[in-house]
Amino acid sequence: MTKDEIKNVIIKQILEIAPDITADEIAADANIQRSLEIDSFDFLKILTALNEELEVEVPESDYSEVATLEKMADYFLKRL
Repeated sequence: MTKDEIKNVIIKQILEIAPDITADEIAADANIQRSLEIDSFDFLKILTALNEELEVEVPESDYSEVATLEKMADYFLKRL
Protein backbone atom coordinates (compact mmCIF):
# COMPACT_ATOMS: atom_id res chain seq x y z
CA MET A 1 0.00 0.00 0.00
CA THR A 2 1.37 3.42 -0.94
CA LYS A 3 1.42 6.49 1.25
CA ASP A 4 -1.27 8.13 -0.91
CA GLU A 5 -3.49 5.07 -0.53
CA ILE A 6 -3.00 5.20 3.23
CA LYS A 7 -3.90 8.91 3.24
CA ASN A 8 -7.10 8.12 1.35
CA VAL A 9 -8.01 5.47 3.94
CA ILE A 10 -7.34 7.94 6.77
CA ILE A 11 -9.42 10.65 5.10
CA LYS A 12 -12.25 8.19 4.51
CA GLN A 13 -12.28 7.26 8.19
CA ILE A 14 -12.18 10.90 9.31
CA LEU A 15 -15.15 11.68 7.06
CA GLU A 16 -17.10 8.71 8.43
CA ILE A 17 -16.52 9.74 12.04
CA ALA A 18 -17.04 13.46 11.39
CA PRO A 19 -19.45 13.73 8.43
CA ASP A 20 -19.73 17.52 8.78
CA ILE A 21 -16.10 17.83 7.64
CA THR A 22 -15.12 17.87 3.97
CA ALA A 23 -11.94 16.35 2.57
CA ASP A 24 -10.76 19.83 1.57
CA GLU A 25 -10.66 20.83 5.24
CA ILE A 26 -8.09 18.16 6.11
CA ALA A 27 -4.68 19.81 5.79
CA ALA A 28 -1.70 17.46 5.60
CA ASP A 29 0.36 19.20 8.29
CA ALA A 30 -2.35 20.56 10.59
CA ASN A 31 -3.17 18.93 13.89
CA ILE A 32 -6.24 16.83 13.13
CA GLN A 33 -7.98 17.35 16.44
CA ARG A 34 -7.43 21.10 16.65
CA SER A 35 -7.90 22.05 13.00
CA LEU A 36 -11.03 19.94 12.53
CA GLU A 37 -12.33 20.47 16.08
CA ILE A 38 -12.52 16.74 16.73
CA ASP A 39 -12.65 15.74 20.38
CA SER A 40 -10.43 13.03 21.85
CA PHE A 41 -13.23 10.45 21.73
CA ASP A 42 -13.72 10.95 17.98
CA PHE A 43 -9.95 10.88 17.45
CA LEU A 44 -9.85 7.54 19.27
CA LYS A 45 -12.73 6.28 17.09
CA ILE A 46 -10.70 7.23 13.99
CA LEU A 47 -7.67 5.33 15.28
CA THR A 48 -9.83 2.31 16.17
CA ALA A 49 -11.38 2.27 12.69
CA LEU A 50 -7.91 2.53 11.13
CA ASN A 51 -6.72 -0.33 13.34
CA GLU A 52 -9.57 -2.48 12.02
CA GLU A 53 -8.95 -1.52 8.39
CA LEU A 54 -5.14 -1.45 8.31
CA GLU A 55 -4.49 -3.87 11.18
CA VAL A 56 -2.06 -1.47 12.85
CA GLU A 57 -2.66 -0.51 16.46
CA VAL A 58 -1.57 2.91 17.71
CA PRO A 59 -0.76 2.82 21.43
CA GLU A 60 -1.60 5.93 23.44
CA SER A 61 2.12 6.64 23.86
CA ASP A 62 2.34 7.16 20.07
CA TYR A 63 -0.58 9.61 19.72
CA SER A 64 1.80 12.53 19.16
CA GLU A 65 3.23 10.62 16.19
CA VAL A 66 -0.19 10.55 14.48
CA ALA A 67 -1.35 14.10 15.18
CA THR A 68 -1.44 15.20 11.52
CA LEU A 69 -2.51 13.48 8.33
CA GLU A 70 1.08 13.44 7.08
CA LYS A 71 2.48 11.99 10.32
CA MET A 72 -0.33 9.46 10.51
CA ALA A 73 0.30 8.26 6.95
CA ASP A 74 4.02 7.90 7.69
CA TYR A 75 3.27 6.02 10.92
CA PHE A 76 1.02 3.49 9.20
CA LEU A 77 3.31 3.16 6.18
CA LYS A 78 6.21 2.12 8.43
CA ARG A 79 4.10 -0.51 10.17
CA LEU A 80 2.30 -2.16 7.27
